[in-house]
Amino acid sequence: MKYSELVGLYGQLDSTTKRLEKTYYLSEFLKKTAADDIEPVILLVQGRVFPSYDERELGVANQLVVKAINVASGIASAAVEKEWAKTGDLGKVAEQLIKGKRQATLTAAELTVKKVFENLRKLTELTGQGSVDRKMQLIAELLSSAKGTEARYIARTILGQLRIGTGAGILRDAIAWAYFPKAVEKVFVKCGSCHKTVPPADSCAECGKELGKEAKAAAAEIEAARGEYNKILDKIQTAYDLTNDFGVVARKAKTEGARGLGTVEIRVGTPIKVMLALKVDTVEEAFETVGRPAQCEYKYDGFRLECHRRGDRIWLYTRRLENVTNQFPDVVEYLKKHVKADSYILDAEAVGYDPKTKKYVPFQNISQRIKRKYDIEKTIEELPVEVNVFDILCYEGKNVVGQPFRKRREIIERMVKDAERKIVVSKAIITDKEAEVEKFFKEAKAAGTEGLMLKKLDAPYQPGARVGYMLKFKKVMENLDLAIVAAEWGEGKRAKWLSSYYLACRDHGHDKLLEIGKVSTGLKEKREEGLSFDEVTEMLRPLITEEHGRLVRVNPKVILEVAYEEIQKSPTYESGYALRFPRVIRNRSDEKGIGDINTIKDVERLYRQQKKVKG
Repeated sequence: MKYSELVGLYGQLDSTTKRLEKTYYLSEFLKKTAADDIEPVILLVQGRVFPSYDERELGVANQLVVKAINVASGIASAAVEKEWAKTGDLGKVAEQLIKGKRQATLTAAELTVKKVFENLRKLTELTGQGSVDRKMQLIAELLSSAKGTEARYIARTILGQLRIGTGAGILRDAIAWAYFPKAVEKVFVKCGSCHKTVPPADSCAECGKELGKEAKAAAAEIEAARGEYNKILDKIQTAYDLTNDFGVVARKAKTEGARGLGTVEIRVGTPIKVMLALKVDTVEEAFETVGRPAQCEYKYDGFRLECHRRGDRIWLYTRRLENVTNQFPDVVEYLKKHVKADSYILDAEAVGYDPKTKKYVPFQNISQRIKRKYDIEKTIEELPVEVNVFDILCYEGKNVVGQPFRKRREIIERMVKDAERKIVVSKAIITDKEAEVEKFFKEAKAAGTEGLMLKKLDAPYQPGARVGYMLKFKKVMENLDLAIVAAEWGEGKRAKWLSSYYLACRDHGHDKLLEIGKVSTGLKEKREEGLSFDEVTEMLRPLITEEHGRLVRVNPKVILEVAYEEIQKSPTYESGYALRFPRVIRNRSDEKGIGDINTIKDVERLYRQQKKVKG
């Protein structure tokens, strides 16, 4: 496939903010995409060259792209930087300068998707002396062969700034539209005026013109048809939850249909998105959701650790699907010595404890272990962890996510031999009485945990979803996990730091981020005192995409947990809300990604909840 064809799709996706339009454009493109090209196309549409769980990154800095544009166009680096300062977008700079390059090569080969994909993947393989120059040459090779618009998207992909708004929901729906048209045709119809695929109704959701009689008639059948459509969406979602790779899912759907999607299996060694919990405010509400009796477990203040084993090989992954096996050789040994099975995937929480008192400590005390790559043995002594196992997804090569929770718990209790402050089965009781839950809650808090988890005994494991099978009960106003989308350089003694941060939540079901406030309190001026301005500045500096005086815009990769006194209605921010007296509690970037931050629906729920509390 020609890369220009994919760039045409990029242009279509970039031209609209409407979810249905994006889904239509992508589905039409997938229909004509050959099976061998599907996986690269799906990854490139996400601005990636590796699946989300693969820790390899292109790792290309802005200045290297500036140099590649210089080599490919013949324009001096200083001139490239001048144009970059004007636009704030190296992709547009590449497009402008490549389009008018002085050293155009008439013999340049036309770019293919395969060529672009392979060159970008090669960037991760180059290491050692001279690797920077070799990377620059690989990028310059692509830019030299690119047409102007192709250069724009090559540069943006390399820098992780594709910005075409194709989230998981759009990818999932596009796969359904492309490969299961019979399930879609009664739920969505084609408008005779704008020819877009839209829901059946009196008028077109895209152009506003009246739909034809057939489309109106289809609306009467929509409820029955939607059931079949939702089954297809569920199959696609389940396949994705088990693989974390829409490329694999799309290829299965194209080549093997619905039956093929049903054959997708968990693979030991490939991380799976963990099941997430909903929050409840009362024990009564919890029982209403999970039923009686329910299992109550300690809610540990640590970080999720997904433990995979196949024979002698062990992998450890965080909630963000990052491979941290090398950072936790102690946990690897615990698994080898105290878990009786040759093949499994365990869901657990790694909790830090004080090596002297043996008491649990807050997550912030041990968060640095996730990113520590040196002095590991010393770190183990200073920041030890206990692994609390609470669920299992795969046992001796068999997928067990569909088995009821009580059965999965029985498997865990058989295979994990408790070794205190090393690896244990999470502490739990089964009860149907509110008073026993309250008593267990007090015990959990006294032990240094955050509260309780309540679980539905007959529920399956639902990877990657917040469902009513698992609830968290903490009895406190809920903090928010928010992304930094912009920051301001400080003044006076803080002038060397980005010290004020604009925060955003997610628009529920969409990729859009909605600003909700600005925070500058809760951080320290010295690293030894806790999360510092210097540390956050260091994280944000390579993520800067635009600069406007003291204000900088950044890629939203730094996640902060934020407390606040109150949520208020506000016309100032796009979310429609603002946080009163927000303060930073901790950095969550090591365990959470942009898809894990709170949504606008969470904010609305908390806003309503606080109003009830006030009476």
